[in-house]
Order: sequence, then structure tokens, then C-alpha cells
Amino acid sequence: MMRPFFALQKALAVVVAGMFLLSAVVTAQEHTNEHAKDGSHSWSYSGSTGPEHWGDLSPEFAVCKTGKRQSPIDINHPPTADLPAIHIENRPAPLKIINTGHYIRQNYVPGNGNTITVGDQTYELTQFHFHHPSEETINGKKYDMVAHFVYQNKEGHYAVIAVLIKEGPPNPLIGTLWNNLPPEMDKEHDSDTVQVNAIQLIPAKLSYYKYEGSLTTPPCTEGIVFFVLDTPMSLSKEQIATFAKYYPDNARPVQPLNGRTVKHSK
Repeated sequence: MMRPFFALQKALAVVVAGMFLLSAVVTAQEHTNEHAKDGSHSWSYSGSTGPEHWGDLSPEFAVCKTGKRQSPIDINHPPTADLPAIHIENRPAPLKIINTGHYIRQNYVPGNGNTITVGDQTYELTQFHFHHPSEETINGKKYDMVAHFVYQNKEGHYAVIAVLIKEGPPNPLIGTLWNNLPPEMDKEHDSDTVQVNAIQLIPAKLSYYKYEGSLTTPPCTEGIVFFVLDTPMSLSKEQIATFAKYYPDNARPVQPLNGRTVKHSK
């Protein structure tokens, strides 16, 4: 009479174990899907998730493959034109640095007082980050790195100032950033006592190459104005090597121009 009871008890144990296993699988799947929603960890710079495959990784990334105004580009002897000057308003800001897993980025809060005005358009700085080597090339030449300063206007449109970087004397801003790199990935390191002065990485001469492009990372959104400054800044060999330890190559290859006009300010 006891055998059916033990058999039933054993069967119930199997069912419960199965339920726990199913719950674990569902939880893991939900976790995976959560990452897939924003695409933050679904792409890379090499292999099956590298730049040549970005457009196939997610419907949200399709423009990486189908877009006709993609960045970066090779800037090859563009004509000079009468373009408006870039006017910069700069304020020191609190350190808000993060290692995203794709690059190192300094974030800014709205109303930070760091703006550019080009013609009748004013944009506010939202963040800047780095690529190694440079994504933009000038007449086929890559630089050691590039810094992308990302600005946004009140209508939500973006503009990027690209500052090419070559080896030379050390840069004080980079010294501050590298000395405060967060120990954990994807976790912002904030400090009100450490100030970041973006102007230290922008040259005094603000002549530029202008073209219409896109984000250089997924989802590769187009309609972004690029101002690639023609005067590079310098980082020391050690400062460049520090970044390269994290990112030996986080540069998207140059994209077809597809008839776009590139102009060089006077």
C-alpha cells in the first residue's frame, strides 16, 4: 500500500524540479531578451557581430546596411566653401564617465552650459567618446584616435564635432579621464569633486570639414551633421596605449559617399 504513495511523491518531486528548471530557463530568456531590446550588447567590432553584419543583427539596425548617408567617410580633397564659423561656449562639468563595452564616454546633464552655435543653430553637448584608431580618414589617412563630441538642439537634431588625435604631448583632460576610469563595465562613475573641461581637447583653430552622416554605431541613425575639425589634437603615446588596452580597434570602416557633398570651411 505504501508503494503508490512513494511513486506519487517521486512524480511530484520530478514535476516540481521541472517547474524550477522551466522558471530558470524563462528567467534567462527574459534576461537575454532585455539586452536584445536595446541592442547594447548584441553588436561588436569583429566576427559575426562586427560592422559588416550590423544591419542583419536586428530590424532596428537595418539602416546600418541600407542607409545611403552613413558615417564615417574618407574626406578626400573637398572644395572650400563660405561656411559659418563654429562658436563654442564651454563650462567645466562634473565627471560622469562610463566604459560602455564599446567605448569610453563622458556624459553631460541637460543645461550644462556647453554649447556650439553654427549659423542659426545652437546645440548642447550631451556626451563625448573615443575611437581607436580614428573612424574618419583624411585623404585615406587614419589618425591614432578620434574624439566625437555629440551635441543636440532643441528640436532633437544631432551634430557631431570630430577631433582627430595624433601622438604627441600628453593631454590634461585625458589624464583626468584615464585616472578615473570606472572599474566596472556599464556602470557610470560620478564625481562632483572632479571637473571635466571639454575645451582642453578641442583645438583653438576651428576650421572644419562638413558633411551629413549618421551615428557610427548601431542603430546607425542618419541625418546627423558632422563637423570634422582639420586641426588634430595630441595625446601621449602612453595615453593612447591606455585606451588601446581596452579597445585595440573600435572604429567602424569608412562608408561609401553615395554622392554626398563634403565642404571645407575657409
